[in-house]
Amino acid sequence: MSTHEPPADRDGSPAPTGADSLSRSAVVSGPEPSPERQATPDGGPVPEQSKDRPEAAEKDGEDGESGGDGESEPGRSRSRDLLLLVGICLAALLLVNAFVARPFTVPSGSMEGTLQPGDRLIANQLAYAFGGHPRRGDIVVFDGVGSFLPEPAGQPGFWDNVRSVGRDLGLVPAGNTVYVKRVIGVGGDRVRSTGPGAPLTVNGVPVDETSYLAPGDQPSDVAFDVVVPPGGLFVLGDHRSASRDSRDHLGEPGGGFVPEDKVIGRADWVVYPFSRLTGLDRSSAFTAVTGTGGHGDQG
Repeated sequence: MSTHEPPADRDGSPAPTGADSLSRSAVVSGPEPSPERQATPDGGPVPEQSKDRPEAAEKDGEDGESGGDGESEPGRSRSRDLLLLVGICLAALLLVNAFVARPFTVPSGSMEGTLQPGDRLIANQLAYAFGGHPRRGDIVVFDGVGSFLPEPAGQPGFWDNVRSVGRDLGLVPAGNTVYVKRVIGVGGDRVRSTGPGAPLTVNGVPVDETSYLAPGDQPSDVAFDVVVPPGGLFVLGDHRSASRDSRDHLGEPGGGFVPEDKVIGRADWVVYPFSRLTGLDRSSAFTAVTGTGGHGDQG
């Protein structure tokens, strides 16, 4: 297409040139010529770009492509940001489960009426960190292997180690080796019972356990007299008549004493069901007990 023909006037006749064209243009009213048909400063027409210049079309195509990329790029960026956020949240949750607080479900009635079967509790894993120790009256969650359960025969296999890591991260259920009980005696304590009708004594001091014992339960139906070894714990359930605890393992290897390094954490909160949402405070029943000069004393 030639671009050197004079542009047509609005009545279809050729537009005049020279001075006449200028004067006529000055007085003619109506729509202005389209941008592609406007004259250049020397009076010639402007070349049409969209049809006669392939490079302009190519540029437009490139702009269209970049515009499409610009529209899709924010969507991909948002997806990456969302995946990153989800990954950070999961990593944070795993770290919390592994080192700060772990959820457990109470499997039995051995801690009634403090804990009910099915209660979801949170074990505070920082309670005994940085040199802390379990104290009398604490409710603790612990691994019973080596105290309530025999040590497994042979070395753990690959999948045993994987399951152990999964339990530590909260990805695998705790299984039937984890218990929740109340600490009655710590390393060096002498814990004694004379049987039904009598309170327990710790270092010769009678302990009033009525604030947490299940209604109708005795402190102990069996008599015993033990000294807790250093680094060990003597633990009992609050529902004594329905609890298998340190009393039931006195004659076994380990004597039923739970090593402190087997304690996973202190049970500090019941978080489910919501109707039972509560904190689990240390019992004041052992306030008067002294004698070991150690971490069992309460101030």
